[in-house]
Amino acid sequence: MAGRRLNLPNIITIARIAVCPVIYTLAMSDTASGRFAAFVLFVVAALSDLWDGYLARKHGWITDMGKLLDPIADKLLIVVTFIPFYLLSHSGDPLNTVPWWGTLPLWVLVVVFGRELGITVFRSWAARRGVVISAGPSGKYKAFITNLFVGGLLLWYPLLMTAQASDWVGTPTWGVWSWFHGAWIGVTLTAALILTVYSMVDYLWSYRSLVGVER
Repeated sequence: MAGRRLNLPNIITIARIAVCPVIYTLAMSDTASGRFAAFVLFVVAALSDLWDGYLARKHGWITDMGKLLDPIADKLLIVVTFIPFYLLSHSGDPLNTVPWWGTLPLWVLVVVFGRELGITVFRSWAARRGVVISAGPSGKYKAFITNLFVGGLLLWYPLLMTAQASDWVGTPTWGVWSWFHGAWIGVTLTAALILTVYSMVDYLWSYRSLVGVER
């Protein structure tokens, strides 16, 4: 089974890649229901990442194809969520700003996408030399915290839209919830950015022998 390329974990990963455009479209929706659907679909996609990894390890279905596709799926999920976050937060609508951050700074996208692009290029370069670089612990921590941020903000938008439409904004209950939810978003984004930089440095250092740096 270990030698099979298209096994169940890989099929799940491919499905996660295929659903990315749908998440992007729903995240850009003008309706609370559309944005809530984006949140639900993202959660399913994120959990499928854990599921396919569990299946691969449990049944020995780990393949080079899976090692390469899984990071690609993770990167696409980041792209189809961070771009809507940036566009929405710069739309001029106060409902679309990011709690604790306001309009999402361009440098956040540069850091996040720059790291993903850099690691992708490094992986491709290493693969041509017969070395498959799978996700390491620092990358997994980064992905986990980033998913907490993305999920939190995807949920924030429809909740805020619903609160506005239902006159909940200004009530004590909404005040407490909005503070907690806003803090969640602000803290997880900050932590994700720190781990984004750290994980890139960690990958490059761990595989420094590929570029002729002595261990």
